[in-house]
Amino acid sequence: MGGGPAIAAPTAGYAHLIQDTRPWYKNPRIIVLNLWICSLLITSSTNGYDGSMMNGLQSVDAWENEFNHPANGKLGLFNAIQNIGSLCAYPISPYVTDGLGRRTAIFIGAAIMVIATILQTISNSFGLFIGARFMIGFGLTFAAAAAPLLVTEIAFPTQRAQATSMYNTLWYLGSIIAAWTTFGTFRIPSNWAWRIPSALQGLPSVVQIFAIWFVPESPRWLISKGRETEALNTLAYYHAEGNREDPLVQYEFEEIKAAIALDREVAANVGWSALFATPGNRRRMRIIIALAFFSQWSGNGLVSYYLNKVFIAIGITDHDTQLLINGLLNIFNFIIAIIAGFLCERVGRRRLFMTSTIGMLIFWTLQTVCVAVYAHDNSNKAAAHTVVGMIFLFYGFYDVRIEQYTVEILPYSLRAKGFTVFNFSISLSLIFNQYVNPIALSHLAWKYYIVYCVWIAFEAVFCYFFIIETKNLSLEETAALFDGEEKLHAITEQAAAHIEGAHHAEKDSLNASLEKHDGGIQVA
Repeated sequence: MGGGPAIAAPTAGYAHLIQDTRPWYKNPRIIVLNLWICSLLITSSTNGYDGSMMNGLQSVDAWENEFNHPANGKLGLFNAIQNIGSLCAYPISPYVTDGLGRRTAIFIGAAIMVIATILQTISNSFGLFIGARFMIGFGLTFAAAAAPLLVTEIAFPTQRAQATSMYNTLWYLGSIIAAWTTFGTFRIPSNWAWRIPSALQGLPSVVQIFAIWFVPESPRWLISKGRETEALNTLAYYHAEGNREDPLVQYEFEEIKAAIALDREVAANVGWSALFATPGNRRRMRIIIALAFFSQWSGNGLVSYYLNKVFIAIGITDHDTQLLINGLLNIFNFIIAIIAGFLCERVGRRRLFMTSTIGMLIFWTLQTVCVAVYAHDNSNKAAAHTVVGMIFLFYGFYDVRIEQYTVEILPYSLRAKGFTVFNFSISLSLIFNQYVNPIALSHLAWKYYIVYCVWIAFEAVFCYFFIIETKNLSLEETAALFDGEEKLHAITEQAAAHIEGAHHAEKDSLNASLEKHDGGIQVA
């Protein structure tokens, strides 16, 4: 999941246990594992594709004519209906993810999205189009709730942070494909100008339907279901070329068992109330809910879904130019997000969050000033062009934040439910954005930008006081960090003690054998 250092890059707790010092690209099992992880990451590209497609379709005359030039509340419903579908699936998805397994949840979601995409593509009425987008959101919830969990639970320990951060990055890959597809098809003088982009939205789900059963199931899920042998075999196959006695594999295995056992002692029957039952969980949920709203209420909602409205407000009305800038912006975002993903372990999550929020505040403020200048003087083309530059710079800092931090800080027993709350909060914020943004822009014009200036300043203050650094910790250590050092030590000590006990048992057995055959030779 990324170039650079060997697999044995320094990581707290278990770095000394990693015996294979080859670069990851020289280890066939790690290569295969990363290919399976890539098939999970494309779940995010489906979501990114949708936002960019809906943005692009608003610049496609055939789509506008087909659906009678939707505006204000009707346009908001076109965009928001997918998230309304997501909301309806959230109460169910964690039970599918935890009960049937990560892979089954992804398969169910992908199957629903393929059917929904077909309906969306053949739509010839407002009702059918809206219904299909509702189904896409409903199916996406199952896949998007399970895929990031499976990524973080099967990734090689020293590549986990990069792998989870790539989930966000692949959002932009879908966005790029949608942006350039609409740029290429909008000239087609028929409804295929929008039907082709719509049909391509289902491609990642088709890939997942066929590939998901080759992806290893989560060892954590297997252990939670009492299938410890399967979990150990999975860890050994992908993390140690099949060696079940490898020190790293044994440590991972015992640490996962210890973490799940301790979680069960705290809450034998984990319900939704457990998310807020302890001080540690309340700290987690405060961060998770805040980051969900920050991810959509940082001003990016204007650009993600209503970029053409922003362009019109600064005098850029040519469809060619609008779609071209949209395509270039998504490529820029993709590059920055990749760089940020590979820096997360080196720089640290907290520093990236602070860099992101401060940078966004600076360039959103400058963007607001330029939009206001153009609003007062429509002949000031320099101000309009500067707005475009500020959008790129704003997004450059937005891309730096690591949203999958929310997966890392949750213990296994709460991971599916906690991540569901995160996605639920994102959907709520998106629905609000998608309804409010077009209406607010039409009534407040450039003054609406000031609201986001104040909000981003609040984000910076929140991140300064509440984001905890998790750099170079294992998944279990990161989750335990919020519960205090006692739990963190309990998990690591139990895992280390079990391995040490196994080592002593092996040594005693060897000594007994040597005494029998060689007259008392001892192994130290």
